[in-house]
Amino acid sequence: MILDTATVAFLADGYAATSIEAIARACGIAKRTLYARWSGKPALFRAVLERLMAKWLSGAGDWSARESLAEALDEAAARILEVALTPEAIALNRLLIAESARFPELPFMMRQAGASQGTVRIAALLEKAIASRTIQPLDTAFAAEQFLHLVLAGPQRRALGLGPALDATQLAAWRKSAVKLFLYGIKN
Repeated sequence: MILDTATVAFLADGYAATSIEAIARACGIAKRTLYARWSGKPALFRAVLERLMAKWLSGAGDWSARESLAEALDEAAARILEVALTPEAIALNRLLIAESARFPELPFMMRQAGASQGTVRIAALLEKAIASRTIQPLDTAFAAEQFLHLVLAGPQRRALGLGPALDATQLAAWRKSAVKLFLYGIKN
């Protein structure tokens, strides 16, 4: 219950405006109860992030089991978009954009909580493709990060209100085009 309340508060009000006092009051508990479990707001926020990441990563599946790199990347892109465009993920993205200059530890907390797992998993797919000689050797970490930017940047910006939102059909077409463009780029 505490983490549910803290998640709602952080995502709705932001990091700076959310206080331990407000979370305790909303939960109907004493502040000392929160401090007994978490040393302060940064630790509570980290717990919220870890919980969100665990939830989002739990349904990722095994992309490496697909027949081809194209199928694996398409499945990965579908899952990544599914997660990244949830209201919680969009709210978290807004929070990080708005508050990371004042609280530079927030992006670091995100990475510690598991936000880099998508890059790691895509890089592993690319390493497998290199080992099987499907693609030429390349910097898999860099390529994985570029893949994520290609898949996510447009739909996320639109979900943030910086353009018309994509419906399910447009989102599927975006995903397919992004995978096709990425594969063309790494094979040439």
